[in-house]
Amino acid sequence: MSSVPRRWLGSLACLALWASTCLLVACASSAPDPEPIVIGLVTKTEENPFFVTLREAAEDLTQELRFELRSYSGEYDGDNESQVQAIEALVDEGAQAILLTPSDPVALVDSVARARRAGLLVIALDTPFARPDQVDATIATDNYRAGQLVGRWARARLGVDAARAGLVTLDLSAEQITVDVQRHQGMLSGFGIEIGDSERKYDERDPRVLGAGATAGSLDGGRREMLRLARKLPVIRLVYAINEPAARGAREALEQLGRANDILIVTIDGSCSGVADVAAGRIGATAAQDPVRMVRLALETALAHLRTGSSPHISPDTDFVDSGVTLVTDEPVAGLPSIVTSEALERCWGD
Repeated sequence: MSSVPRRWLGSLACLALWASTCLLVACASSAPDPEPIVIGLVTKTEENPFFVTLREAAEDLTQELRFELRSYSGEYDGDNESQVQAIEALVDEGAQAILLTPSDPVALVDSVARARRAGLLVIALDTPFARPDQVDATIATDNYRAGQLVGRWARARLGVDAARAGLVTLDLSAEQITVDVQRHQGMLSGFGIEIGDSERKYDERDPRVLGAGATAGSLDGGRREMLRLARKLPVIRLVYAINEPAARGAREALEQLGRANDILIVTIDGSCSGVADVAAGRIGATAAQDPVRMVRLALETALAHLRTGSSPHISPDTDFVDSGVTLVTDEPVAGLPSIVTSEALERCWGD
């Protein structure tokens, strides 16, 4: 997997992208488009509030940015066939660009290549492809850094107990999917566990890592895998979950077993319901993404390219733009920047 660089483009380059795309869109706005620009949005699922927010934010921008949106979604996280069909439908419908959150980038390489050969611009959101050149650009959270943030927080929060604390990971899938790998390996690295390969999960040899489960990023998956792991592993001190729905399911399972007060949970997302879980003490910390900024950046980049013919590539060195991540907790630790839940609730997204 991956030549996707670990150290992403800095904030100055991101601001330059924002300024340049806004300028291009503004210059183009003086003359009406001869016909509507059609942009497709293909998300993983409508069950996760992150992807719902992406769609709703794109819908809200149709009038401001002057384009027509066609939205598709998989029935569940991992529904690659529905995403393949959506890409094919957008090509047939005459779309000029596709914003894609791939369930499994490897499974979509051929479909994306066919769309690009047909002349469509393809921008990956949320989940990078193994190689940056498999799409025209990638705009996403730096998921490795997000994992590191919650891992560093958990290590500081546990203090001396971190050296012997048993932990389990509630991942997206047993497969090596980029977003899943990056969050998992980032979290372990932040917690102080030596990882063999930053781009492949489950290669660590630290005895503190007691087990893992594949949750499909869902509440039911988090509950099921937490019950399975907790019943066979009596000594667990820390749970990392791929996202807030899985973390919520894990918390429900631990409450059912009477162990919720003994185990710390960390996760990644930043939804309003997830931040509320942090505020209530059900989750210790979350790393908050910014899906609204993510989709705006992608749309402005796509429209600038389509209206002017400018390249969508971000720079000669990288095709990745980090849309931002912020640690959220009501138990801050020294040396690790974070915001409290009252502030996070003012900028959160979803239900």
